[in-house]
Amino acid sequence: MPLEPQQFPAATVPTRFIGGRITTEDPAQPEADTLVTDATGRIAWIGWANELPAAFAGDAYEEVDLGGARVIPGFVDAHMHAVMLANFAPQISVLPPNITSIAELTEAIRARRAAQGPNAWVEGWGYDEALLSEHRSPTRWDLDAGSPDAPVCIMRTCGHIRCVNSRALEIAGITRDTPDPVGGEIERDATGEPTGVLKETARDLVTPFIPKPSEHDAVQHIVDLGQLLASQGIVAATDMCSVDGTDTHPLLLAAARAGFKQDVATYMLWDYIKQNPDAYELGPEQMDRSQQIFAAGIKILTDGSVSGRTAWFYDPFLPSERDLGAANCGMPTCTDDDIDHAIAFCQGHGCQLSLHAMGTHAIDRVIDRVMAAGLWDADGVPPVRIEHVTAPSPHAISAMAANGIAVVTQPIFPYAEIGTYLTNLGEERTRRCYPFRTLVDAGVDVCISTDAPATSWAVPSDPFPNIKSAVTRQAYNHFDFDATEALSVEEVLARYTHEPARILGFEGLGMLKAGYKASFAVLDRDILAIPADEIDRVQVAATYICGEKVFER
Repeated sequence: MPLEPQQFPAATVPTRFIGGRITTEDPAQPEADTLVTDATGRIAWIGWANELPAAFAGDAYEEVDLGGARVIPGFVDAHMHAVMLANFAPQISVLPPNITSIAELTEAIRARRAAQGPNAWVEGWGYDEALLSEHRSPTRWDLDAGSPDAPVCIMRTCGHIRCVNSRALEIAGITRDTPDPVGGEIERDATGEPTGVLKETARDLVTPFIPKPSEHDAVQHIVDLGQLLASQGIVAATDMCSVDGTDTHPLLLAAARAGFKQDVATYMLWDYIKQNPDAYELGPEQMDRSQQIFAAGIKILTDGSVSGRTAWFYDPFLPSERDLGAANCGMPTCTDDDIDHAIAFCQGHGCQLSLHAMGTHAIDRVIDRVMAAGLWDADGVPPVRIEHVTAPSPHAISAMAANGIAVVTQPIFPYAEIGTYLTNLGEERTRRCYPFRTLVDAGVDVCISTDAPATSWAVPSDPFPNIKSAVTRQAYNHFDFDATEALSVEEVLARYTHEPARILGFEGLGMLKAGYKASFAVLDRDILAIPADEIDRVQVAATYICGEKVFER
């Protein structure tokens, strides 16, 4: 069904912001101390107070004294699962400090089961075996101890793996005789019995049986998420598809009508398009990047995750008892034909293709498939973006730089998941992961993002631990993962603001300059002046979207 085009302009009071230390991200004027907004929520003028035109100096403008605070363009999170993050809010958060052991998870399940009743699904998200005191993944039997009768589903932090209990396996019809789906694995113990851990496409075997929130609740969750994002200085985000792959565009439009403020670029999962060929038949209005909510493209998953031991490498992961003695190089989660057909679809629709690829083998494959097919016009943005790019080969780096293929990566992964990286890859390979400096120096277009909620951190969308990781190349436990690949704070801010705005095509965002949206964050301390190891302590004092103050601490 065609969607009505929507735009949600702010009606704001013209305001003169003075006394700031404003980082503009505009090469023509990198710094300023005064910013003037108009009634449409755009920047009317920006510069130095001693150059303020008389037209902007009068009483027609309200005045806000920034008191010397650092001001930056609002963050643009180029890879987030906004609807998933919103829907996870009422579920059990299996992250420190909330839960630090399987025993605590079992108790949390028991309490939720008692509160909900015998038939309702108990859901949770965020576990990382390296952050659990037992240093292993939960199994069906662990979850059974908390709920032997009601179904339980706990999503791993990476979003690529689910752990379910025996009742959920029964409902989904999964037994020891169920074959592994293409691109997935039903983990089994030494006797062949399913452990409850469902990897990659196998996680979808239970998806049809898990109830979705009502539309009313889903919309309210998104509106609530908007407040969280505003508190973090995030003015634009993405929805990189939901767990079940369905179209989230209508929900986000409804949330915008209900008060959600951020701009969002939506991506639809290729597997959903394959099953619903007409799902992406949107008009030019829905693909118009001047809309608050716009359809940006298609996403395809080509491998799994490093922390989940499913990213596709040439060399195997370090041995694990869960591999049952077999060398494990991860897995492709789609065929070459899938990639080729997704490329052809995006060529035909003039939209952007997002390819999830973490392992070296997966990255090389998608580069080679894209180059064989040829690039296309995607309405002024790079036609191809590759997600994560954990361990790119020199061949891949050269090809991405030469052909304008964008990289959207997540420094928060090694920061928060260092335990599983070291367990799965060892120290040497871990230090070679996420080569930010090499990518930037090679001329690759790089964006920094969180992939929230697929992040092992208590507040997964928080930009500041992410920035700290890229600048220090140290994990939360101070493990050094190669400081020679670090970026400066200025370089990271650029890749969290104007670079993602450009690569995704967010109109009027990413810079503070005349004619752009007055969407910016006021920080409680100067991120450009404090020691790098204090960056994660930075908080947003206020956030403005289109000239409207949407958050104040």
